[in-house]
Amino acid sequence: MPKNTTTPGHSPKLTKAHKLSIAGVATLGAAALAFSLVPGNSGTTTTDASVSSAKVAYSDQQIKDVKASVTDQLAGADLKTQDIAAKKKAVADAAAKKAADKKKAADVAAEKKSAAEAAAKKKASEARAKKAASRSSVRPQIETVAAKTYANNLDGWIRESLDIMAKKGIPGSYNGLYRNIMRESTGNPNAINGWDINAQNGVPSIGLLQVIKPTFDAYHVAGTAWSQYDPVANITAAANYAADRYGSIDNVNSAY
Repeated sequence: MPKNTTTPGHSPKLTKAHKLSIAGVATLGAAALAFSLVPGNSGTTTTDASVSSAKVAYSDQQIKDVKASVTDQLAGADLKTQDIAAKKKAVADAAAKKAADKKKAADVAAEKKSAAEAAAKKKASEARAKKAASRSSVRPQIETVAAKTYANNLDGWIRESLDIMAKKGIPGSYNGLYRNIMRESTGNPNAINGWDINAQNGVPSIGLLQVIKPTFDAYHVAGTAWSQYDPVANITAAANYAADRYGSIDNVNSAY
C-alpha cells in the first residue's frame, strides 16, 4: 500500500465540495452524540435561572433532513462547477470558431487575389501576342514595297515608268517604249534636238523621248520629277501624251 507522501508542515488543499461534506458529517456527528447522551424520558433541572428545564431529543426525521441538506449542498456545488466548466468551453469554442472563420476569409481573399493576378497576366500576354502578330502581318508588306528598286539604266527607267503608268491607267508596253526611245535618242537622257522646227521656235525636244517643254508640262504625271532631263519623268509624260493622241505609245512608229 502506498505510503503517505504528504510534505510535513503542509496539508492538502480542500475544495469547496470537500468542505461542505466535512461540515455535514460534523453536524451529523454532533446530532448523534447529543441524541445518545439525553435519556428519552428524563427531565433535567438547573439552578441557573436563565436556563429552563427542557427535554432534548433528535428524531430520525431531523437526521434525515440534515443528510438531505448536505446532499443538496454537494449536488449544488457539483452543478456550479459543471456550469463554470461549460461556460469556459463555450468561450473557448467561440474563440476557435472566430479564428477559423478569420482564416477561411483570409484564404478566400488570397485565392481571389491570386486569380485576379493570373487573369491580368493572361490578358497582358494575349495583348502582347496580338500586337506582335499585328506587327508581323504589316512588316512583310512594308518590306515588299521598300525592297523594290530599279536599276539606274535604260532598263530600270523603262520598268519604273511602266509601274507608274499602270497605277495611273496609261497604256504602253516595254517594247513600245524601248523602240521609240532608241529611235528618238538612242537611250541618252540628255539628248537635245537643236535643228528641227521646235528648236527653231526656241523649244527644243529634250530627253529620251524628245519631249518639248509645253508638252512635258501639259502631260506631266504626278509623282515624277519636274524635269525633261529626268528619264522616268520624260518617258512617263511622253507615254501620257501618246496615249491621248494615238491611243498608246505602242502605236507610234515615227516622229510624233
